[in-house]
Amino acid sequence: MTILDLSTTDLENLISNWGYPLYRAKQIENWLYQRYVADVAEMTNLPQPLRQKLAAEGALTPLTAQTTLHSSDGQTHKTLFRLPDGQAIETVLMRYDKRQTLCLSTQAGCGMGCPFCATGQMGLQRNLSAGEIVAQVLAYARLLAKEQKPVTNIVLMGMGEPLANYTATWQAIRRLNDSSGFNLGARHITISTVGLVPAMRQLINEPEQVGLAVSLHAPTDALRNQLVPLNRRYPLAMLRPAIQDYITTTHRRVTFEYALMNGLNDSLTQADQLIEWLHGLLCHVNLIPLNPTPDSPWQASPDDKVQAFHVRLTDGGIPATIRLRRGVDIAAGCGQLRNSTN
Repeated sequence: MTILDLSTTDLENLISNWGYPLYRAKQIENWLYQRYVADVAEMTNLPQPLRQKLAAEGALTPLTAQTTLHSSDGQTHKTLFRLPDGQAIETVLMRYDKRQTLCLSTQAGCGMGCPFCATGQMGLQRNLSAGEIVAQVLAYARLLAKEQKPVTNIVLMGMGEPLANYTATWQAIRRLNDSSGFNLGARHITISTVGLVPAMRQLINEPEQVGLAVSLHAPTDALRNQLVPLNRRYPLAMLRPAIQDYITTTHRRVTFEYALMNGLNDSLTQADQLIEWLHGLLCHVNLIPLNPTPDSPWQASPDDKVQAFHVRLTDGGIPATIRLRRGVDIAAGCGQLRNSTN
């Protein structure tokens, strides 16, 4: 249990039950989400008995930083955090010219079983709580505040399948978006999924206007069954209508993540198949040369094939960009640092 698991209403109820006025909850939230304090003792405008009660209720952060690695170019930073039960998760900070983007984990491990992903190979250990998700943001917000820089963007693309931990993930998004919480605009938050269709249909009706990214990686069921085992339950013929309904209802563009693997999914024929499948969707494709795991049978596509695939998509009317490979020298791929330390 962490105080960060409490919504505003939960916190107000707790404070009220302790006999304190409701404005104390607003003061606590200000310390947590605007000043990023990690110790109740720093909440100097609260009476000492209240601080003692808060300290007894639960730590302000459930995370302990075990290892932090920094890329050679200084643009990517990855931290392995330990949770109170000993489980480990990863959080990545990616710096750009005007943006500081955090990649968050939503589960310890992952149950989706994608064979090219280090997290998928370790299996699901447990879901994170909303507070454990939010705590990752606050940990890096403290570090960036020392540089007088804000967290500008959040992507839920780290360890785990966010939509398989739907309730806690959405509670965290609301705390991060709420003006009384971290106060980050919903359009600066993106949630990623490998294609959990029922949950995708559920999020269509959520009021927060977060972005949606779909990890596609293959243009046919035969190949996607191999790369994304969930495709056997929710094949492309089920996935596409859910995406179309999301676009029709929200009027928001969907991003497709496509990890390019040499000789597996990077041919021009496969680019043509992808063009055909995406035709008519309001979308953008992120082409990502694979960041391979140490024992992976697949390697990143060479630059010439990446460029050719990109040209084929854009010539076919599909907006696409090649994502810069970030943090290759610090095992920044999802789950790689955890595997190397366990």
